[in-house]
Amino acid sequence: MLSLLFYLGETIYTISCEKVREIVPLMALKKVPNEADYFAGFFNYRGEIVPVIDLCMLIQKQPCKMRLSTRIILAEYSGKNLKPYLLGLIAERVTETIRRPEESFVSTIVNLENAPYLRGILMEDNQMIQNIDLELLPDAIGFLSSIHTSLKPLP
Repeated sequence: MLSLLFYLGETIYTISCEKVREIVPLMALKKVPNEADYFAGFFNYRGEIVPVIDLCMLIQKQPCKMRLSTRIILAEYSGKNLKPYLLGLIAERVTETIRRPEESFVSTIVNLENAPYLRGILMEDNQMIQNIDLELLPDAIGFLSSIHTSLKPLP
């Protein structure tokens, strides 16, 4: 499985590249008042309005640091209507990929009720790398279902 590595603070995470469409530089976002603190805003990606989540704020309750390597990861997800949409994910130090067999990601015995999108852990050079499941993330943060009803699905 090809995975994208990135950091949230000092902790390393990975996501499967299968749903990643592109990685773009951090840019100005259209903020929306009174939304969840991890919702960074919207931006226009080639004519599509894309909601953006700050993964640091979602997982660590502090915004991502503005580094040269802080990026927006554009990932596809299926809405409840099973139509594909784009979601932007802000992460720090988005710099490399790794290829490991899916069996390398060990399941945890802990039920992460508040973060069901945090799945298996990969041991790499004495580091634990937490995997974020892009299939589970949109439903776990719920408010996307109300946002994507006003957005166009991908062609």
